[in-house]
Amino acid sequence: MDMCAPRRLLLFSLPTPKLSPEHPLFRQRRRGRTWPGIARCATEVGTGWGGIVEDDLSELLQILPRDLRDNLQNEPRKDQLLEVILDLGRRPEARFLGDSGGQYLRDSEISQKELEDAQKAVGEFGGDNRAGIEGTLHRISAIRSRKGMVVGLTCRVGRAVTGHVDMVRDLLNYKESILFLGRPGVGKTTVMREIARVLADEFQKRVVIVDTSNEIGGDGDVPHAAIGGARRMQVPEPSMQHRVMIEAVENHMPEVVIVDEIGTEAEAQACRSIAERGVMLIGTAHGERLANIIKNPTLSDLIGGVETVTLGDDEARARRSQKSILERKAPPTFPFLIEMRERHYWVTHRTERSVDMLLHGKKPLVEVRKRDSEFQVVIERWATYDGDGL
Repeated sequence: MDMCAPRRLLLFSLPTPKLSPEHPLFRQRRRGRTWPGIARCATEVGTGWGGIVEDDLSELLQILPRDLRDNLQNEPRKDQLLEVILDLGRRPEARFLGDSGGQYLRDSEISQKELEDAQKAVGEFGGDNRAGIEGTLHRISAIRSRKGMVVGLTCRVGRAVTGHVDMVRDLLNYKESILFLGRPGVGKTTVMREIARVLADEFQKRVVIVDTSNEIGGDGDVPHAAIGGARRMQVPEPSMQHRVMIEAVENHMPEVVIVDEIGTEAEAQACRSIAERGVMLIGTAHGERLANIIKNPTLSDLIGGVETVTLGDDEARARRSQKSILERKAPPTFPFLIEMRERHYWVTHRTERSVDMLLHGKKPLVEVRKRDSEFQVVIERWATYDGDGL
């Protein structure tokens, strides 16, 4: 039998979620009042599968100059809008899912007054130069000059998507921690948001989200309805994320902690401390492949850490290796690691096994999770993983 051939392990249909008008994704509480959801219910952008989307796009468009707002309202691909770029002295640009380039929205350049008006509509930026629109999931990021003046804005569309969790629903039953890797824009935060809702509402877990930039739960003091019954802890400054992670465990007794963008050694150590207390962790980290984390000294502790070991002569001959080799130091913080190659193409590792095999120069067995031509979730087992692709 060819071990490099894919094996189909599981096949199940992805049901189209049926949400009533009273479902929380259709209603939001704002400033003490209950407002009907203004977002259009649509098929998940750019895919054709049956996921339900809420994007509150009209609220993001309100911060843009009027002519840009009108252009985008009439844009046939507005459901696929990823972000709008406003840079001082340059033409405004819209970027869409699935496109490598962008589309200019007009011929004239963005003025300083237009940038100032957009800032006033958004509100105050945090220490990470990010801001949001209260009650929505949109993210506004600023580019500043050397003097601190805002000279550019990236207006990123935030969407609540129902249906992504079916790619990993079976893994949630293990009650073990999961780390997601992927490039920006592949949908990591969207998945975190839905996993939080499913664990809190369907699995009846005590879930706490450590929301550093308000990307998971949205801007404002009341979190977005897309996280369901999960609780959200905001972080005053990005550098304090690791402290809030520990505070969440010590003060609020969660069964699950969800954290986005683990990027420092202190945050990696906080993750290990939380995992050692028996709390399930769901997180994301910078990098596209498991090999990126193995080679990253700041984050390698998430997968158990790597150390150099010197073998004796007999052991080296028995292994047919050099005397100095790399070994995993400790059990991984995250027993499962998922590489999000594309929005609907994921590679799943049993972290401990995959790290050991990669360090020994072997190819680990991985699971490829994807949607086929009929939008069913398919899980296949492969033995051809090399860290760069399948």
